[in-house]
Amino acid sequence: MSSTRVLSCIQPTGDVHLGSYLGALKNWVSGQHEKDVFHGIVDLHALTVMEEPGVVGQLTVELAAMLFAVGLDPDVATVFAQSHVVEHNQLGWVMECTVSYGELSRMTQFKDKTAKRQQQFISGGLFTYPALQAADILLYDTNEVPIGDDQRQHVEITRDAAIRFNHRFGDTFVIPEAATPAAGGRVMSLQDPTSKMSKSDESGAGCVYLIDDPKAIMKKFKRAVTDSDTGPDAVRYDRENKPGVATLLDINAAITDRTPQQVAEQYEQYGKLKVDTGEAVVETLTPIRERYFELMEDRGEVARLLGAGADKAREVASVTLQRAYDAIGMLPS
Repeated sequence: MSSTRVLSCIQPTGDVHLGSYLGALKNWVSGQHEKDVFHGIVDLHALTVMEEPGVVGQLTVELAAMLFAVGLDPDVATVFAQSHVVEHNQLGWVMECTVSYGELSRMTQFKDKTAKRQQQFISGGLFTYPALQAADILLYDTNEVPIGDDQRQHVEITRDAAIRFNHRFGDTFVIPEAATPAAGGRVMSLQDPTSKMSKSDESGAGCVYLIDDPKAIMKKFKRAVTDSDTGPDAVRYDRENKPGVATLLDINAAITDRTPQQVAEQYEQYGKLKVDTGEAVVETLTPIRERYFELMEDRGEVARLLGAGADKAREVASVTLQRAYDAIGMLPS
């Protein structure tokens, strides 16, 4: 295993869908044997928009069960809940004092999220959470942070904060690099193939969830939007002109480890492509779904696995936090 340390975090915000699995989780599972990986369920970040009791803990358990169900090995990967590692809060405050108001003001995600929450309560945490995210990354001496384009700004502010801290107080933090996953990680909606697959899909018809039963999955694929083309080369990969067909080809390719073009060569009709893609998805998701429900029946086992992950995470995080405190010159306790 490489000594390169990778951190990937995920918010507990509800059911995991096929886009999340193919875009990220599948790579997490394959990558756990190649590098030293840490995966945090960032329940503290979820508090920025969480206003009801009893929700975040339940979502955290469900997400943990799903991470183990898709194949993360608790003996190999370090999987933990953020709130179980108190060093996140402690270094988070140090980072709030290291990044500037101006830097936080320029974060496009803050602007986007507040625009969506107009007339609603907007928490201060929604403004400052990039500082906590910087702490999440820096606590683990992280070398690589796999990201999509929408997260690039967060890695940049983390790098700037680490460089600034090191300049002020001496060499303390590893400067992380953004790692862009291989192309093809973006899965589009089955009903609106110009938009990403998302749990905010109100009808639910365009979004396939990992806990959907096989009949529901097949129904969604059979109703997937394509186009009216009936020519001999109707099934071809053309994202711009044939987005619905391209979405099916992308999903089939990602599930079967081929290119969309290789998949397209096997088909002349949309109906067969829809059925075969749905069946391939069902075959992949069935064991994941079964394992997920097994774990949800044994909450004690999920708690044990998360506890072991938190212990492993704290071994690293506590050393980093102490190094930061010592660099600043905090009074030892």
